[in-house]
Amino acid sequence: MNKTYFKIFTILSFLALPIVVFAAELINPLGSKDMNIYDLIGRIVKALLGVAGSASLLMFVYGGFQYLVSGGDATKVKKGKDTLVNAALGLAIIFGAFMVVNQLITYLTTATSAS
Repeated sequence: MNKTYFKIFTILSFLALPIVVFAAELINPLGSKDMNIYDLIGRIVKALLGVAGSASLLMFVYGGFQYLVSGGDATKVKKGKDTLVNAALGLAIIFGAFMVVNQLITYLTTATSAS
């Protein structure tokens, strides 16, 4: 069991290697120095929602993996299906939250810049 996790960790580490190599080319996520507080909060919230979306997609893949290697065992199949359903619900909630936050930040930034 531990050898399997080690193999998965090793493969994922090699897949993440380009992220580490190209990390020097990242742009400043906060943007320019003359932004208002609403822009800053909006960028932070969008970044956090992006991380949450990535975690949800990772759980979706994990649930599919559980379902795939269940071997026909009813409890493992149910556990894999439950993980897939919960990950799909999580993605729906995250997309909804992103849309609400995006509209709110757009409203606040246009309302403050107009006055």
